[in-house]
Amino acid sequence: MIRVKDIKIPYEEGTRSIKKHLVQLLKIKEADIIRYEIKNESLDARHKPKLVYVYTVDVEALNEKEILKRSKGASVLLAPKEEYVFSVVGKKTLTHHPVIVGMGPAGLFCAYLLSKYGYNPLVIERGKKVEERLIDVTNFWNNGTLNTESNVQFGEGGAGTFSDGKLLSRIKDSHFRRNLIFDTFIKYGADAKIAYQNKPHIGTDKLCEIVKGMREEIIKNGGEIRYNTCLTDIKVIDGKIKEIEVNHNEWMATDILVLALGHSARDTIKMLYNYLHMEAKPFAMGVRIEHPQSLINKNQYGIDNQSLPPASYKLTYKASNNRGVYSFCMCPGGYVINASSEDECLAINGMSYSKRDALNANSALVVTINPEDFDNKVLGGINLQRELEHKAYLLGNGKIPVQLYEDYVKGNLSKSFGEVKPLFKGSYQFANLNELLPNYMNDALKEAIAYFDHQIKGYARSDAILAGIESRTSSPVRILRDEEGLSNIKGIYPCGEGAGYAGGITSASVDGVKVAELIAKSYAPFKKEG
Repeated sequence: MIRVKDIKIPYEEGTRSIKKHLVQLLKIKEADIIRYEIKNESLDARHKPKLVYVYTVDVEALNEKEILKRSKGASVLLAPKEEYVFSVVGKKTLTHHPVIVGMGPAGLFCAYLLSKYGYNPLVIERGKKVEERLIDVTNFWNNGTLNTESNVQFGEGGAGTFSDGKLLSRIKDSHFRRNLIFDTFIKYGADAKIAYQNKPHIGTDKLCEIVKGMREEIIKNGGEIRYNTCLTDIKVIDGKIKEIEVNHNEWMATDILVLALGHSARDTIKMLYNYLHMEAKPFAMGVRIEHPQSLINKNQYGIDNQSLPPASYKLTYKASNNRGVYSFCMCPGGYVINASSEDECLAINGMSYSKRDALNANSALVVTINPEDFDNKVLGGINLQRELEHKAYLLGNGKIPVQLYEDYVKGNLSKSFGEVKPLFKGSYQFANLNELLPNYMNDALKEAIAYFDHQIKGYARSDAILAGIESRTSSPVRILRDEEGLSNIKGIYPCGEGAGYAGGITSASVDGVKVAELIAKSYAPFKKEG
């Protein structure tokens, strides 16, 4: 196949005219094209409102050698092979099922691959099946009744299930693990466009169905899943994992323990701190900010056209107090959601459905936190998160505390909303966010929002809605592992976002695949007795 790069097409035409452009660029007849596949699509808005889609396309055509010979330049080349390969070369014998703790993206993909290649993994998930979890989450949003084991953070699919389902990642991927992940998502119901979009997303509604499909495949291939099952202790003999305790009352033997915990399993991290080498790592906390989606569209595109995808943004700023401030998990056409998982602690997140058709855009605006801020204590970041989440709970009387931007700057309690109407999942209440956040965070945020107004006109509008607290951006702890993926205890593989090795659905999924590969490199498939 031939790869053709930098095909520029007016946004009004989109994919409809790709074949016409291929004919012109390659100087061939339309009948010479056997098939083509879009590899990348991005929207160039540098000359707004003149918008252009830029495509990379792989083409199978007649007389490809001749086409390559006469086509000079970097935009036409032989298409490289980009195939993911999983190989089982390990010789060590497993005497027990590999156990995977957690069924977020990392655990899900680790289990998916291990089950496919004969390892018969056992997945333990402290929460419920995704469809049962959805009932608990909806009940919490509607009635305020929190199930601390089944919520936005805990349950099948992980925290990313109740998000925008963003798949953008800047990790290096020379092994094409990303291709495997996206192909799997598409197989179980995601839009095929995610394979080539520059900023792909799935949406909460579709993610739930994808997770169910992957679960059924894991079970079909010999894997086992136990829900409502929390890791509560481990037994180590001669520096190697031998048994694990679940729910404080049951022990089971294992040779391999994959810790795909997620960033909110604080009680499990605290227990493991007694056994595993860990270190504190930087993270970030802050607020969510809501604007009309139309405002973001007009700024990013120069127009607000319904035929265009809802616009997103990425903003960064270095405040005068040397704190970094940046947008995070931006949700076009989405909602701010109550993402709490602990009693009397309140945390928020953003969420979009697949259509991204809600009236508001929202994004986290977060301030960098360094281990020095909590004396480099390994669990100090978790303690700081909990402290501010408890303050948020008290400040909002159990509801999401919100404030208009102008009132936040002036320190006044908001009394009514302006033109921007709140889109929340969960109850909310006006509060003074200056009382929630430390001064260094408040100062950095106010300075940054004023600066961002120069990049997105109207960003600092007086009635923009702020909500707190966005505290679960990433894990504040890293469980150390070596080049073979192992912790200081043999047989234990720290994995994914909770272990400090990922920052989103794609990177967590990639890490789950990577750990499955490392297990297959050392161990032969597990053979059940009988």
